[in-house]
Amino acid sequence: MPLFDLPLDQLRDYASSAVAPADFDDFWDRTINEARALPLDAVFEPVDNYLAVIDSFDVTFSGFGGDRIKGWLHLPAHLEPGTRLPVVVEYIGYSGGRGLVNQNTRWAQAGYAHFIMDTRGQGYGGVSGDTPDPHPSAGEVNYAGLMTRGADHQDNYYFRRVYVDAFRAVEAAQSHPAVDPSAVVLTGVSQGGGITVAAAGLTAGRLDGVIAALPDVPFLQDFPRAIDITPRGPYPEIASFLGRHRDRYEPMLAVLNYFDGVHLGRRATVPALFSAAQMDDICPPSTVFASYNNYGLSAGSPEKDIEVYRFNNHEGGQEHHWIKQLQFLRKLLSS
Repeated sequence: MPLFDLPLDQLRDYASSAVAPADFDDFWDRTINEARALPLDAVFEPVDNYLAVIDSFDVTFSGFGGDRIKGWLHLPAHLEPGTRLPVVVEYIGYSGGRGLVNQNTRWAQAGYAHFIMDTRGQGYGGVSGDTPDPHPSAGEVNYAGLMTRGADHQDNYYFRRVYVDAFRAVEAAQSHPAVDPSAVVLTGVSQGGGITVAAAGLTAGRLDGVIAALPDVPFLQDFPRAIDITPRGPYPEIASFLGRHRDRYEPMLAVLNYFDGVHLGRRATVPALFSAAQMDDICPPSTVFASYNNYGLSAGSPEKDIEVYRFNNHEGGQEHHWIKQLQFLRKLLSS
């Protein structure tokens, strides 16, 4: 895949044309307050993972609307009583689920508590999931994919439910006695990266304890540009719908604006390490840089950095970038 987006010098200044709705903060205040009025009821059931150095728990907690959301919690084995570890809360890429219990334990291998949130209504794309989405939405519910589901109104949109689940996943992780509730790190790749940006923005000023965000080639950023230029992946679901419903562009964009990481990340207050891949035709680098360049601007501009992988597509930095993330966290936690 050749370079198809803006050159790097322009990416470093690109900020998006998206403008947040006037009631953006009121919408999210109402949404989060409604969710937190319901019991979290986080349950951790020990489960055999067949690994000698990791202890695992099957997690269930209440997300949007009180729906029961699944997850995994992994801990280094043989912890001393009373030990409390920093926790990495991980969100999953589009179509994926939490997977099998021993499928992803790498943050626990690095010595952290590792909490993986299952994504409601997903887990059909190669990595299994266990959480249904019991909220059929009006309008576009039957259109292919999830990007237009409930996009007739911001209250109905699919990612409203997912973002609330992500917020409550942080609370669930903090509730475990082996977790240090004052040291929560958010991370994820692609859709997981987009949810990371959203969770960083939504927890800011509402929930203490989040200390860093690690969005890796994040999805769900800069919807106006993404819809126009992205040739592959989930964004074209929106373009395909609009190709059939030619009068829906402005109303749909108005709904998507409530869920754009450009606006949510702007409200984040914690340090962040982003990544972008310049040949990425699923999450184009301009959409990632739009998010990065806006990140934290409403909150005093916290420390942030971005790693750019010039010759990679959506796989990004992979194992090379994980080393960068480990180094970032080691420095952050030692300061």
